[in-house]
Amino acid sequence: MSDEPSITRGNQSAVVIGASVGAIEALTAILPALPATFLLPVLVVVHIPPDRKTILPELFASRCHLPVKEAEDKEPIRAGTIYFAPANYHLLVEPDFLLSLSNDEPVLYSRPAIDVLFESAADAYGSDLTGVILTGASADGAQGLKAIVANGGSAIVQDPATAEGTAMPTAAIESSPAARILPPDRIAAALLEACISES
Repeated sequence: MSDEPSITRGNQSAVVIGASVGAIEALTAILPALPATFLLPVLVVVHIPPDRKTILPELFASRCHLPVKEAEDKEPIRAGTIYFAPANYHLLVEPDFLLSLSNDEPVLYSRPAIDVLFESAADAYGSDLTGVILTGASADGAQGLKAIVANGGSAIVQDPATAEGTAMPTAAIESSPAARILPPDRIAAALLEACISES
């Protein structure tokens, strides 16, 4: 029998992650560390210039044990899959657990915006959600993480001392003081911990 833990839904049904400046380095410490047995969907928003196509799905597909793709409109959310928001579209979770793309106005000058994903996911998943705020130079994500906590979900924030951009994690900590504050190389372990089956 394998010594590797069987990862199941556990107490959390999904993970949402937001990042900006310094995102690739922080995400590289987290996403490739998730094993193929990690069954939760992982939805990621990284601030991307609107005139630039994201290369993040291709970049991480070769590094991760889980399938990685760019999110598509009206796509059902599949377990054990990493989804990246496309450039110039907000990514949302609909109440029936479909992904949705929107070109509504930018939030805090960003589209995709982290708050939009986090708030819609909090409404859909309730307490079965973990939100992760990483490095970044704005306050985007702070209100979304607060919404996740208000709905009974869990919050993790990158330790600002390890972040290339400190404004985003600092704002998230201020809005959600109960969040776990961790360096990137410990965040994957925290996600696994939260999702290991008790059985």
